[in-house]
Amino acid sequence: MAVSFALSGSRCASNCLLKQNVIGKCKSAVNCRQFSLSTTCQATGEPEGPRVVTQEIPGPKSTALKNELNSLQNNAAVQMFINYGKSVGNYLVDADDNIFLDVYNQISSMPLGYNHPALIQAVKNPDNMQAFVNRPALGVLPPNDFVEKLNTSLMSIAPPGLKEIQTMACGSCSNENAFKAVCFWYQNKQRGGKPATEQELRSCMVNEAPGAANLSILSFMGGFHGRTFGALACTHSKPIHKLDVPSFDWPIADFPKYKYPLEQFQKENAAEDSKSLAQVEDLIDRYQKKRPVAGLIVEPIQAEGGDNHASDSYFRKLRKLCLDKGVAFICDEVQTGGGPTGKFWAHEYWGLEVPPDVVTFSKKMLTGGYFYRDEFRPEQGYRVFNTWLGDPSKMVLLQEVIKVIKERNLVKNMEITGAHLLKGFKDLQSKHVGKILNARGRGTFAAIDFASPEARDKAVKCLHKRGIHCGGSGTKTLRVRTALIFEPKHADIFLDRLNQVLKDDF
Repeated sequence: MAVSFALSGSRCASNCLLKQNVIGKCKSAVNCRQFSLSTTCQATGEPEGPRVVTQEIPGPKSTALKNELNSLQNNAAVQMFINYGKSVGNYLVDADDNIFLDVYNQISSMPLGYNHPALIQAVKNPDNMQAFVNRPALGVLPPNDFVEKLNTSLMSIAPPGLKEIQTMACGSCSNENAFKAVCFWYQNKQRGGKPATEQELRSCMVNEAPGAANLSILSFMGGFHGRTFGALACTHSKPIHKLDVPSFDWPIADFPKYKYPLEQFQKENAAEDSKSLAQVEDLIDRYQKKRPVAGLIVEPIQAEGGDNHASDSYFRKLRKLCLDKGVAFICDEVQTGGGPTGKFWAHEYWGLEVPPDVVTFSKKMLTGGYFYRDEFRPEQGYRVFNTWLGDPSKMVLLQEVIKVIKERNLVKNMEITGAHLLKGFKDLQSKHVGKILNARGRGTFAAIDFASPEARDKAVKCLHKRGIHCGGSGTKTLRVRTALIFEPKHADIFLDRLNQVLKDDF
């Protein structure tokens, strides 16, 4: 299977057709290029659609490989083995040559799909060789082009109002170190900017106050922020993530639980917002007496917890509450960042007067880290630190990703394709009454619920057998996490297969 993408408008493959249902009527391709991926970078090497050639998923080759892996480690989470050499664009090919349309997207982490030529060229480019061969300890010995790479990659898409950045490797360590930065900021305020006392320096070495600050981070039920100790203390999506792991006495608030369709339950959902905000304020006040809340962390959409949404108004009020209480506001954009919601950063929808204090990222950004307001910069070295602090080779790839996103207007494509997908969900919801519920989403970051966890799990398996690779979130939610090159034509394939499942298997 050849991997081929059109790389520019002037060299667009002949089958890059302008589709009326994507962009409407335009007078010229130049005009259309502002609105649609289809005009410039259709993946010509993509198959026409999914194809399943084995009776079961996983197929025999994947099953054999799973058994081999089991002799070396726990394989319980492994779904199938993938031939990444054959995978292309939005399509995933497994070890048995089954072809899947991928709406799982490596847990929302592939910005341009599989084997995008811009990334392949970046790896082949001799000028980038040193970044891939040498992995420096960035905190002490960064490469001489590190500042340039930061400015042309991460800082070129920094959230509005945030001008500083700390690189990391993954989502968990991004959140974990954001917590540390917030605690440093809080304690520095308490000291009035003065240096730590000798008592603080001695006591922190034996995990005691005042040096080991008795602070907390407020989080929400349904949230997911990672699996390291601090991040796990703020994670409340599935018991299996937390079982047997010691944790902290940190406050947990209820996230709003909305009823759908939204337009029919405005009063009830507004009451949910008010109830959650009141609880957050009460928790901050109560914990002030025993374990002050240094920061609050929240996802724009609770991604692992069940695709739980809240209104823009709710988030604006939550931000103001943090400002009023002197609590740092951490926005976890590990899953939502990078464009899938139709904005590069999902919190841009909120219309905040004051930006978040910290925005964490990973996944589609290819590397981890967090943007922050300048008052959250530690004064001393080695306070936010590890050996690598990320990987310069990922910034080489991210430069190319950002270039493609901007040239192809892929964030706009997510808005257009997301609207098409959500309409399709709602149509199926009306057609198959009671089988699927609560269609919702921003961009292609979308979801539907099933009547029960068992029904959701059955749907995932049935979709796999029809060539759709997908996954769940929460207890009964089917989530959609696409690459930025996912178009309405791909959404139509997914919706058609979902319709088949609902018609034939339920």
